[in-house]
Amino acid sequence: MTTDINLPGNILNSLKNEQLQAEEGIFQWTKQWYPIAVVEYLDPTRPHAMQLLGKDIVLWRDGTGKWRCFEDFCPHRLAPLSQGRVEADGTLLCAYHAWRFDAEGKCVSIPQSLDKQTEEKNCDNPKSCAVVYPTQEHQGLLWVWGETGEKAQLESQWRKPRLVPELEENSEQVEQFFWNFRDLPYGWDYFMENVADPAHVPVSHHGIVGDRYKDAKYYDMIPTRKISTQDGFAFEIQPTTGNIEQAIHDFQPPCHMRIASTPKDGGKFILALYATPTRPGWCRHIGCQVFVKNPQGKKPQGLSIFGLPLPTWLGHVLASLFLHQDMVFLHYQEKTIAQRKQGKWLDAVFTPNPQDKMVITFRQWLDKRAGGGIPWAEGYSHDLPLGEIEHQKLFDVWTTHTQHCTVCQNALANINRLKMSAYVVAAVCFLLAVILDARMVATQAALEKFVAVLPPTGFWLALGGGILFAVVGYLLQKFSRLFYAYEFQHFRNP
Repeated sequence: MTTDINLPGNILNSLKNEQLQAEEGIFQWTKQWYPIAVVEYLDPTRPHAMQLLGKDIVLWRDGTGKWRCFEDFCPHRLAPLSQGRVEADGTLLCAYHAWRFDAEGKCVSIPQSLDKQTEEKNCDNPKSCAVVYPTQEHQGLLWVWGETGEKAQLESQWRKPRLVPELEENSEQVEQFFWNFRDLPYGWDYFMENVADPAHVPVSHHGIVGDRYKDAKYYDMIPTRKISTQDGFAFEIQPTTGNIEQAIHDFQPPCHMRIASTPKDGGKFILALYATPTRPGWCRHIGCQVFVKNPQGKKPQGLSIFGLPLPTWLGHVLASLFLHQDMVFLHYQEKTIAQRKQGKWLDAVFTPNPQDKMVITFRQWLDKRAGGGIPWAEGYSHDLPLGEIEHQKLFDVWTTHTQHCTVCQNALANINRLKMSAYVVAAVCFLLAVILDARMVATQAALEKFVAVLPPTGFWLALGGGILFAVVGYLLQKFSRLFYAYEFQHFRNP
């Protein structure tokens, strides 16, 4: 995981020593790359507030088209830069006093200065600079390094992010589905614990992936890669079922779980899952499906309905059907274990089955090789806040996804336009039906014919059209709620 770069001797020795320390059992959380956002879904015209390891950060795109990351405060009076503006000249403006910063964090404008000379002097003062985090874009994701400063800029070149190797091949045999992301109301470690546990899938995700009454079966988990402080570990499921020849779960710290399944007829299906620790009790999940076709060009089966070639926005919306099925378990599981405060995780749980081997190994890696948990930024407690989120708020979609995704915002706007159009057309159809019926009644009265006659065909067509478009409008309105919330309860899932 190194690259050939020219570093000063003292920095190079420092990096080598830190790498040796990592292999000896000290995982360095801040000296890592973390995926923060999907570049395609970010609005480049404005700054975006995010969090990483308990630090408030801001993402913005400069004049050269590159995304940058600063700590989210202006050095002047510590106002949040995420509430500022990206200006036409490619600088980030603090909207409090109009200080401007270039891509490197240097202050380039202090409009309240006495004169140009004073402004230049103050801009040259290191205290006027924004705090900059190294960034890079790779495989469609924006990655942020966990530390700042000149040394961090050099160290970040020494280590590569946890990428998906198949996506580097640029082969026609490899097909990638869209990236999805969601801010989840449980910690990074509980996300990793969950995806290291295939046994929960047919039970928690009953009706989408498997059947809780038929598919909750015995299997063993066999280690296939020795545990390493820096590179994690991997387990294989045995025996596999159905058309699967091999299934391996590969944990690559700090934030990647690679789940690869090899069908009996060749090819490979990969779930590339990331979880970035944002703040205590929360993580940002980013994931996608990758398909490697077999020699005959056949693509493996994907994850249930999500393996279909869905539009990106529809895949994002329907993801709630899957993610919310185990969200309650993980949120309250984390709260319960924190409240018990029994020390070690293994003291609080009962894990008699071999299906829990990888989960146990993960907890041992975290406890013995990674300091027991995330080293949150100063000001954040290492203890989990025990205040419970209201049950309904757990299923919030707007603040955890839609407001951060331009693709879903555009889709929602289009659905709302269609909904309003459907209601308008329905109203016109009903009005036309009333007019046609009134005309028929008026004609009968004029001819002094009071024999009951069925309304004309046009009346029925207008009435039917009104009902149809009203139903379409109602269904669109109901569907649009998925962009805001999706509440799930297992007792309602037969």
